[in-house]
Amino acid sequence: MKKIPVRMIALLAMNITICLKLSAQSSRPLAQEILSDTSLNRVKTMAEDLLKTGFNAGSSYGEVWIRDFNTFITLSCKVMPADSVKKRLRVFFQMQGADGNIVDGYIPKSKADAGYDYIYSKNAPQFAGHKNTVETDQETSLIQAVYKYVQVTGDTDFLHEIIDAKSVQERMSDALQFLMTKRFSPEYGLIYGATTVDWGDVQPETPWGVRMDSLSHLAIDIYDNSMLVIALNDYIDLFPPAHHWLEVRKNIKKNIMKYLWDKKHQKFIPHIYLHGSPFPAAMPGGRQAFDENKINYHGGTAVAIEAGLLDKKQIQEVNRQMLADVKASGAQSIGLTVYPPYPEGFFKNKGMYPYGYQNGGDWTWFGARMITALVKYGFVQDAFNEIQPMINRVIAHDGFYEWYTREGKPAGSELFRGSAGVLYTTINALQDWAKENTGN
Repeated sequence: MKKIPVRMIALLAMNITICLKLSAQSSRPLAQEILSDTSLNRVKTMAEDLLKTGFNAGSSYGEVWIRDFNTFITLSCKVMPADSVKKRLRVFFQMQGADGNIVDGYIPKSKADAGYDYIYSKNAPQFAGHKNTVETDQETSLIQAVYKYVQVTGDTDFLHEIIDAKSVQERMSDALQFLMTKRFSPEYGLIYGATTVDWGDVQPETPWGVRMDSLSHLAIDIYDNSMLVIALNDYIDLFPPAHHWLEVRKNIKKNIMKYLWDKKHQKFIPHIYLHGSPFPAAMPGGRQAFDENKINYHGGTAVAIEAGLLDKKQIQEVNRQMLADVKASGAQSIGLTVYPPYPEGFFKNKGMYPYGYQNGGDWTWFGARMITALVKYGFVQDAFNEIQPMINRVIAHDGFYEWYTREGKPAGSELFRGSAGVLYTTINALQDWAKENTGN
């Protein structure tokens, strides 16, 4: 092999140093602007204050939901005693089904009056659990939440704690195996649920729409499978070498990009249907054809980026599309769930009207995850620009709401801890970047 002259090595090193200095200088104004933005710290303080008050999802939710808890557990570990956080995680394993499935949430028996088909366990007799079976993110959310808890607290002993003759590690493996056994499509090599909107848990065929039944149309989507990739990343990191799950992760990632990524339009398709679509082929009145593949799923795309499925060029393009969707819809932020929304009458649940709830509502809970991803991949100016409407509405309405209308009116649950948790994470990502790029 030819030896590189010492002088050339020195020149290369000098050029790299110059480039780094120039990069730092160009980043410094933005870094200083981020660090001087007092509204960011104001919202962080508001988030901390909210998370000190409990673990239920929001003021209109009595339950501790795992899909929500997963998104604010890191902040909970900062502002609440670690044992109180672990206690909430433990209940999900205590209520785990014999087949490995995980409940959505639980509530004290005395308050179990929301109309769910409640689930009970001898291991947690004081609680009633429930599971919205149309969705397939409960198991993956719990694994991610445990990972975050361990990362923050260093409490690896929890992974070996025995619950009804099984360790937490074994129960985490059982949860993954449930997906492979009960929610796996051999044809596509991906997991499925019932048809919902993006990350939502309401199917179109029934008025409430949270239980998989004989009317359900089974479908594969990007959100569920991206959540699985993240859970596998976390499980493998906690329990190396995990050879079996390494192979599973490899195949899931490959099949996501093979079947769900629309290369031509640089977006993920909404669904792969296993036995037909629940949606009509034409719009109401038959005026024109309905093409579901024109709908852009913002939330699932953000989670896919978190899972490491897209490269920088693809991320830049999907962010461009999200901003275009926000402008076209008249929404306030990239928390816009989907665009265009499903037409009026496509869902029997009356709350799923166009631009309502999960059908085009504006959710910080997912939009902020996209902004965190933008910071991670170097699109910091975009991230700082795109967080502004989210920060402004928290301050304007003096709190964290579940979602917002196109016009910016708060809706859903007040004191929504998921929104507080993801915004806190995003602000930290921006400020950490800024501290590294002030040129000091």
